[in-house]
Amino acid sequence: MAFLVAGTLRVAAQMADARDSLGRKGKYSVQGPRVALTLSSPGVSAAAVAALESVFQALGFDRCERREASVQGFLEELVWFREWLDAHGGPVGCALVALMAPSGQLRQPQQLVRELSRCEALRGCPKVFLLLSSGPGATPEPGAFLAGLKELCSRFPHWSLVQLLTELFCRVAEESTGGSYCPTLRSSLRGTLCLGGVEPWMPEPAPGPSTCYDLSRARAALFLAVIQDRPGAQHDVEALRGLCQALGFEITLRTDPTAQAFQEELAQFREQLDTRSGPVSCALVALMAHGGPRGQLMGADWQEVHPEALERELSQCQALWGCPKIFLLQACRGGNRDAGVRPTALPWYWRWLQAPPAIPSHADVLQIYADAQGSASKGSPPGSSDQADILTVYAAAEGYVAYRDEKGSDFIQTLVEVLRAKPGGDLLELLTEVNRRVCEQDVLGPDCDELRKTCLEIRSSLRRRLCLQA
Repeated sequence: MAFLVAGTLRVAAQMADARDSLGRKGKYSVQGPRVALTLSSPGVSAAAVAALESVFQALGFDRCERREASVQGFLEELVWFREWLDAHGGPVGCALVALMAPSGQLRQPQQLVRELSRCEALRGCPKVFLLLSSGPGATPEPGAFLAGLKELCSRFPHWSLVQLLTELFCRVAEESTGGSYCPTLRSSLRGTLCLGGVEPWMPEPAPGPSTCYDLSRARAALFLAVIQDRPGAQHDVEALRGLCQALGFEITLRTDPTAQAFQEELAQFREQLDTRSGPVSCALVALMAHGGPRGQLMGADWQEVHPEALERELSQCQALWGCPKIFLLQACRGGNRDAGVRPTALPWYWRWLQAPPAIPSHADVLQIYADAQGSASKGSPPGSSDQADILTVYAAAEGYVAYRDEKGSDFIQTLVEVLRAKPGGDLLELLTEVNRRVCEQDVLGPDCDELRKTCLEIRSSLRRRLCLQA
């Protein structure tokens, strides 16, 4: 009997160890079944669907469903998929949803993401969305993008999916003739997602792409921070300034800018970079302010400025063609508050082991936009786009509150802590670690008596590894 009990508890501990590997090692355990769903609208070529199925096989997905419906019917099909997963009776290792429709019909799938995030079987598991256009007018043809992804998966099974996508984005840009599109990703992943069969508790796999951005030249940073009526904001400014100085950035700081000053300071920053005598290798812009209900930034005069307009301003900087442009946004993006999600029923072995904490409802999602549109600037290098080489990090999910107290914000303070500990690491991987730590924290807002959760959103069109310290 003692042997039976010991064996049972050992198995339970191993299962718990696999589920808790994200917290200990910062990597997802994808031991459960990997399931994929293709939603294709009429007009999608059979060749594109076949290419997608071969990618599923290369990524190790053992159960693949396909549904054909109009774009308007995608949500109904996602509801079926979620219910089917929950009726499966056990945890799922990873889910991948591919959305294929004629060019111009796909929209941001946030409603679909929210639907799949409700799936109990996928609680704490990575959920990947791949958006592809197909048919006449589709640029690029999805077959080329998928073929490149499959080839990279086969050659580098130990790389994380984000590393694979960064390498693929580079190849897509090099093969582009007009620079009219630039693949991008949006991530709220809390850990490294490797689908090549490498377990989180095993030794570190071979390193990822060796091609890094050249940061040997000057680096410039611009801080635009509203301090008034934002307790703790000064601590964020000081912490971030100390980090950027240690990383070799030349810093320009403007406090309490009006909405118009946000735009003017960014324009002046771009002009200074274009007219400076020496080359620039990297730019960082930190925007810290109150946020409006639709994600606007509020100046010190409580007028609105859209962060997208500030990004467009810097993307036109000729001195930064082919160079990384980093945006850090510490601001609310709406008024919603996230209580997080917990399992509805705990497995029996959690009675002996620590029960899992709540997870932000928007966490563990990776969205891949294979044909995001951009434009090539006059005189820019071949294959370049004004949407390429941009990394944007939001302190909260779209529509949600970003928290801050008298000591500063969870986002900025955790970011500084992680980068100081490992300044030479891949920035995308470090930001994923920042998100994991932020997601673990429970926060108590000034206008609410209940604990809340928050989750970063990382958007990247980087085409190389970005390491801020050699």
